[in-house]
Amino acid sequence: MHLNILLFVLLTIQTGTYHNTGGGLGNSQLRFERDKTGTVAFLGGSITQNGGWRDSICNYLQKKFPETQFTFISAGISSMGTTPGAFRLDRDVLSKGPVDLLFEEAAVNDATNGRSSDEQIRGMEGIIRHTLMANPATDIVVMHFVDQEKMKTYNRGEVPEVIRNFDLVSTHYNVGSINLALEVTERINRGEFNWEDDFKDVHPSPFGQSIYFRSMKAFLEEAYSMPLSGNEQITPHQIPDAMDPFSYDRGEIIPFTEASDIKGFKLQPKWSPAGNYGTRQGYTEVDMLLGEDAGDSFTLHFEGRAVGIMVAAGPDAGMIEYSIDGGEIQKADLFTRWSQQLYLPWYLTLAAELDRGSHTLELKISCDKNPDSSGNSCIIKAFYINK
Repeated sequence: MHLNILLFVLLTIQTGTYHNTGGGLGNSQLRFERDKTGTVAFLGGSITQNGGWRDSICNYLQKKFPETQFTFISAGISSMGTTPGAFRLDRDVLSKGPVDLLFEEAAVNDATNGRSSDEQIRGMEGIIRHTLMANPATDIVVMHFVDQEKMKTYNRGEVPEVIRNFDLVSTHYNVGSINLALEVTERINRGEFNWEDDFKDVHPSPFGQSIYFRSMKAFLEEAYSMPLSGNEQITPHQIPDAMDPFSYDRGEIIPFTEASDIKGFKLQPKWSPAGNYGTRQGYTEVDMLLGEDAGDSFTLHFEGRAVGIMVAAGPDAGMIEYSIDGGEIQKADLFTRWSQQLYLPWYLTLAAELDRGSHTLELKISCDKNPDSSGNSCIIKAFYINK
């Protein structure tokens, strides 16, 4: 056995620093233990989509509550953070029925994707608030996964901005959180294992997955440690006033067929990336609204406080020019730092602080383009709004 694995087995996990149970998981315990049924959802990026800790949590819950009929919703999609999560939450999670326990992660992607502090708070609050508005009994656990930048920040004696923001939101809503970024950093500093040989990557090795799972298991064991007396009742979680009045708590995806006054853009049935370029789950063999030339345009009438476009931003991604309600024309570059490698699913928010009511978006492809891009394309999968 690898020496570090042996040390890991022998060492006791110090959980107090890394776990915050918030208001507890009493409602999901009642559902699992008394009602013998439960729906558990996992929302996040590639660390959630990939096998490993998520499968282990599902197996743990089934063994912990052997008589319970579980439904597990796997809603992890690579590259997705809280902004995509907030707007696809209804489609990918809530539309499937009441959720008893939600695991949410986005700390890696929100930081890597360069989401602003406002976006991080609006996205995380949107996910938590929307979930609780749909079912106030849902227990929620926010998980902070590790990457090397977070380790560097902690080792400077600072808290990573994204974790600080997410903790503000989870504390405001009194939901649980697990700081795996801090736990991994401190355990590496103590010499229990190392990054290069053991944990290896932001997508952890099997050893790293076991680190994640054992910490989550310890969290759940503590949360479900109190035996039921028989008199407990499902208790709705309190929903406080919003931290940010523009949080994405009513996020919704709307089809590109809502566009009107279309010029140049055309329907591309069963679109897939050209050549050998990759993309992400849900972005192959799907219908897209495709514009390829400068001047291609459309109009979108919508109702809501925010609006954005879901695009496949590949090596030929162009720039767009747009205005809301006839206002100032703004420009946005669809080419990302990953676009040379793949058609990245990118959620680009065009406006986030609109007045309530009806609005009009006018969008066209610009004559300008990123010097690293090979074209002017704007490949739209759908629109999203904060209704």
